[in-house]
Amino acid sequence: MKNNEWAKTILIVYKYLERVTDGIDKLVNQNALNSFYYRGENMGENDVVVVADRIIKLCERKAKLVNIKVLVDRCLTLVDKNTARILIERYIDEDEADEIAKRHNLSKRTYFRHLFQAELRFYQAMSRLGFNGEKLSTYLAEEKWILEIYDKMVDDESEVA
Repeated sequence: MKNNEWAKTILIVYKYLERVTDGIDKLVNQNALNSFYYRGENMGENDVVVVADRIIKLCERKAKLVNIKVLVDRCLTLVDKNTARILIERYIDEDEADEIAKRHNLSKRTYFRHLFQAELRFYQAMSRLGFNGEKLSTYLAEEKWILEIYDKMVDDESEVA
Protein backbone atom coordinates (compact mmCIF):
# COMPACT_ATOMS: atom_id res chain seq x y z
CA MET A 1 0.00 0.00 0.00
CA LYS A 2 1.76 3.13 -1.24
CA ASN A 3 -0.01 5.34 1.30
CA ASN A 4 1.95 3.81 4.14
CA GLU A 5 5.16 4.18 2.15
CA TRP A 6 4.60 7.94 1.97
CA ALA A 7 3.88 8.05 5.70
CA LYS A 8 7.07 6.09 6.42
CA THR A 9 9.14 8.25 4.07
CA ILE A 10 7.97 11.54 5.54
CA LEU A 11 8.51 10.28 9.09
CA ILE A 12 12.01 9.00 8.25
CA VAL A 13 13.14 12.26 6.63
CA TYR A 14 11.70 14.34 9.50
CA LYS A 15 14.80 13.95 11.66
CA TYR A 16 17.06 15.19 8.83
CA LEU A 17 15.07 18.25 7.83
CA GLU A 18 16.64 20.62 10.35
CA ARG A 19 20.16 19.69 9.26
CA VAL A 20 19.30 20.05 5.58
CA THR A 21 17.66 23.44 6.11
CA ASP A 22 20.66 24.60 8.15
CA GLY A 23 22.87 23.52 5.22
CA ILE A 24 20.67 25.52 2.84
CA ASP A 25 21.08 28.59 5.07
CA LYS A 26 24.85 28.18 4.85
CA LEU A 27 24.67 27.89 1.06
CA VAL A 28 22.58 31.06 0.86
CA ASN A 29 25.14 32.94 2.97
CA GLN A 30 28.01 31.50 0.95
CA ASN A 31 26.39 32.47 -2.35
CA ALA A 32 25.70 35.98 -1.13
CA LEU A 33 29.21 36.50 0.25
CA ASN A 34 30.98 34.94 -2.72
CA SER A 35 29.05 37.09 -5.17
CA PHE A 36 31.09 40.03 -3.95
CA TYR A 37 34.26 38.68 -5.55
CA TYR A 38 34.40 39.38 -9.27
CA ARG A 39 37.02 37.76 -11.42
CA GLY A 40 37.13 37.53 -15.15
CA GLU A 41 36.38 33.82 -15.31
CA ASN A 42 33.58 34.01 -12.67
CA MET A 43 31.75 37.08 -13.95
CA GLY A 44 28.83 35.06 -15.33
CA GLU A 45 28.44 33.05 -12.12
CA ASN A 46 28.55 36.18 -9.96
CA ASP A 47 26.11 38.20 -12.01
CA VAL A 48 23.51 39.76 -9.69
CA VAL A 49 20.61 38.06 -11.46
CA VAL A 50 22.30 34.64 -11.43
CA VAL A 51 23.19 34.89 -7.74
CA ALA A 52 19.73 36.18 -6.84
CA ASP A 53 18.13 33.33 -8.78
CA ARG A 54 20.32 30.74 -6.97
CA ILE A 55 19.46 32.25 -3.60
CA ILE A 56 15.73 32.36 -4.39
CA LYS A 57 15.76 28.70 -5.45
CA LEU A 58 17.56 27.72 -2.27
CA CYS A 59 15.04 29.68 -0.17
CA GLU A 60 12.14 28.02 -1.98
CA ARG A 61 13.70 24.63 -1.34
CA LYS A 62 14.10 25.47 2.34
CA ALA A 63 10.47 26.62 2.55
CA LYS A 64 9.27 23.29 1.14
CA LEU A 65 11.32 21.33 3.65
CA VAL A 66 10.14 23.48 6.54
CA ASN A 67 6.57 22.91 5.35
CA ILE A 68 7.17 19.14 5.48
CA LYS A 69 8.46 19.48 9.04
CA VAL A 70 5.37 21.51 10.01
CA LEU A 71 3.18 18.92 8.26
CA VAL A 72 4.65 16.11 10.36
CA ASP A 73 4.27 18.10 13.57
CA ARG A 74 0.66 18.93 12.70
CA CYS A 75 -0.24 15.35 11.70
CA LEU A 76 1.22 13.98 14.92
CA THR A 77 -1.18 16.25 16.82
CA LEU A 78 -4.12 15.13 14.67
CA VAL A 79 -3.73 11.43 15.41
CA ASP A 80 -4.40 9.97 18.86
CA LYS A 81 -1.59 10.05 21.42
CA ASN A 82 -0.83 6.32 21.29
CA THR A 83 -0.55 6.42 17.49
CA ALA A 84 1.75 9.44 17.67
CA ARG A 85 3.87 7.82 20.37
CA ILE A 86 4.37 4.62 18.34
CA LEU A 87 5.31 6.60 15.22
CA ILE A 88 7.75 8.84 17.10
CA GLU A 89 9.39 5.89 18.84
CA ARG A 90 9.73 3.93 15.59
CA TYR A 91 10.67 6.57 13.04
CA ILE A 92 12.07 9.56 14.87
CA ASP A 93 13.69 7.93 17.90
CA GLU A 94 14.52 4.80 15.83
CA ASP A 95 13.73 2.42 18.70
CA GLU A 96 13.72 -1.31 17.96
CA ALA A 97 10.42 -3.12 17.41
CA ASP A 98 10.96 -5.44 20.39
CA GLU A 99 11.65 -2.49 22.66
CA ILE A 100 8.55 -0.57 21.52
CA ALA A 101 6.32 -3.64 21.79
CA LYS A 102 7.54 -4.30 25.32
CA ARG A 103 7.08 -0.65 26.32
CA HIS A 104 3.46 -0.75 25.11
CA ASN A 105 2.76 -4.24 26.53
CA LEU A 106 2.15 -5.68 23.06
CA SER A 107 3.28 -8.87 21.40
CA LYS A 108 5.59 -8.24 18.47
CA ARG A 109 2.91 -9.26 15.99
CA THR A 110 0.33 -6.96 17.61
CA TYR A 111 2.89 -4.14 17.61
CA PHE A 112 3.33 -4.46 13.84
CA ARG A 113 -0.44 -4.35 13.35
CA HIS A 114 -0.56 -1.20 15.50
CA LEU A 115 2.33 0.30 13.56
CA PHE A 116 0.63 -0.40 10.23
CA GLN A 117 -2.57 1.26 11.47
CA ALA A 118 -0.58 4.20 12.90
CA GLU A 119 1.10 4.75 9.52
CA LEU A 120 -2.28 4.63 7.81
CA ARG A 121 -3.78 7.15 10.26
CA PHE A 122 -0.77 9.41 9.78
CA TYR A 123 -1.19 9.25 6.00
CA GLN A 124 -4.90 10.03 6.36
CA ALA A 125 -4.02 13.08 8.48
CA MET A 126 -1.57 14.23 5.78
CA SER A 127 -4.25 13.74 3.13
CA ARG A 128 -6.78 15.78 5.13
CA LEU A 129 -4.22 18.59 5.11
CA GLY A 130 -3.88 18.32 1.33
CA PHE A 131 -0.74 16.21 1.13
CA ASN A 132 -1.71 12.91 -0.44
CA GLY A 133 0.71 10.72 -2.41
CA GLU A 134 0.17 12.57 -5.67
CA LYS A 135 0.72 15.98 -4.06
CA LEU A 136 3.84 14.78 -2.24
CA SER A 137 5.28 13.34 -5.46
CA THR A 138 4.98 16.68 -7.25
CA TYR A 139 5.76 18.86 -4.21
CA LEU A 140 8.98 16.96 -3.50
CA ALA A 141 9.97 16.30 -7.13
CA GLU A 142 13.23 18.25 -6.73
CA GLU A 143 14.15 16.49 -3.48
CA LYS A 144 15.76 13.42 -5.02
CA TRP A 145 16.99 12.14 -1.65
CA ILE A 146 13.42 11.99 -0.33
CA LEU A 147 12.14 10.31 -3.49
CA GLU A 148 14.93 7.72 -3.22
CA ILE A 149 13.78 6.88 0.31
CA TYR A 150 10.21 6.60 -0.94
CA ASP A 151 11.28 4.32 -3.82
CA LYS A 152 13.17 2.13 -1.35
CA MET A 153 10.03 1.88 0.81
CA VAL A 154 8.00 0.83 -2.23
CA ASP A 155 10.66 -1.70 -3.28
CA ASP A 156 10.87 -3.14 0.24
CA GLU A 157 7.08 -3.47 0.36
CA SER A 158 6.93 -5.20 -3.03
CA GLU A 159 9.60 -7.70 -1.86
CA VAL A 160 7.46 -8.56 1.18
CA ALA A 161 4.27 -9.00 -0.89
